[in-house]
Amino acid sequence: MKNKAEYEKMRISFDLDEVLFVSPETHKTEPPLPFPFSRIYQERLRLGTPKLIKTLQSLGYEVWVYTSSFRSERYIRRLFHLYGVTFDGIVNGHRHLREVQRDSQTVLPQKLPNRYRISLHIDDETAICASGSQYGFHTYQLDAQDDDWAGKIIARASEIKKLLEHERRKHGKEAEP
Repeated sequence: MKNKAEYEKMRISFDLDEVLFVSPETHKTEPPLPFPFSRIYQERLRLGTPKLIKTLQSLGYEVWVYTSSFRSERYIRRLFHLYGVTFDGIVNGHRHLREVQRDSQTVLPQKLPNRYRISLHIDDETAICASGSQYGFHTYQLDAQDDDWAGKIIARASEIKKLLEHERRKHGKEAEP
């Protein structure tokens, strides 16, 4: 059984395409995987991805993937495992359609991180980032090459964590007689 502290871990999610998976023509990337894995997993990781994910997890955050792509969860887990990375959760296009969109006649955004208690979502799409305030989640937009992208995400995560802790304390005090 999970203890209370585990339930209070802040969740951060990353989109894959153009965020963690980037082109070596436009971004600095991690070295390609060795043969034969490089034939199976052709995506290239943004430079610093494994280190950032491990750092966030060591700081007590849960790290998820939330992608609208239909790559299987197994494929995503195996690819990142080869870089020494494990995720706390993965939401792909199939899972989103099954668990979020379901039978709703209203077309929902292609990502709703708050449905998975994700507090901060990193994405490259302006529309996803803009919908965060409307749907109740925080975002960080990342697309272009940026040598300090990891530091900026750690800072944004810390900022959101402090904000959420402040809101919890505020609401806790208001509930007291």
